[in-house]
Amino acid sequence: MDENKNAETLEKGKRHWYVIHTYSGYENKVSANLERKVHSLGMSDRIFHIMIPMENEVVADENGTKRIVTRKVFPGYVLVEMIIDDRTWYVVRNTPGVTGFVGPDNKQPVPLSDEEVKRIMTGSINGQGLQEEEDSDSQPKAKPQINLQLQQRVRLKTGPFASFEGVVSAIDRERGKLKVLVDMFGRETPVDIDYTQVEEIE
Repeated sequence: MDENKNAETLEKGKRHWYVIHTYSGYENKVSANLERKVHSLGMSDRIFHIMIPMENEVVADENGTKRIVTRKVFPGYVLVEMIIDDRTWYVVRNTPGVTGFVGPDNKQPVPLSDEEVKRIMTGSINGQGLQEEEDSDSQPKAKPQINLQLQQRVRLKTGPFASFEGVVSAIDRERGKLKVLVDMFGRETPVDIDYTQVEEIE
């Protein structure tokens, strides 16, 4: 018990990133409301950053046309860099749309570790400028949105194998590529193909 109390005392007065839980779809409202509160109450020296981690994702329509959309990495959560004390806890906790801090005890929020913060910032398009050691080459690329599973049956839509059916045997989510085993002349033939060139079979 003493060790825990000592750890809590050491944490007081230090800035850390915390995660707050919001009602679904209220992330932007919570962020805006909290920003306003921080400015009106003059608490920018205690609550430093409010962030909704976002990432780019490549999606394709039924014609295979790709476009980039921005989506929330953690729907229902907002990150706040702050110094926890009774006043800042009260201000954040009582912001409309906030249901509580993430942690085993709502009264004693648990800060994210340095590793967790770095991982979130690196993968988030709006966390880049908040990294202490910013790497100019670390801008995250848009991830393809692949809603397929291994062993799923698909139909090829374009190319020399158009209208052939096959089974997904490998998925490269980073590059947006699939390996599909196509039945040709009674033999399974692996075909490497872009994920936009296949469709699910109902």
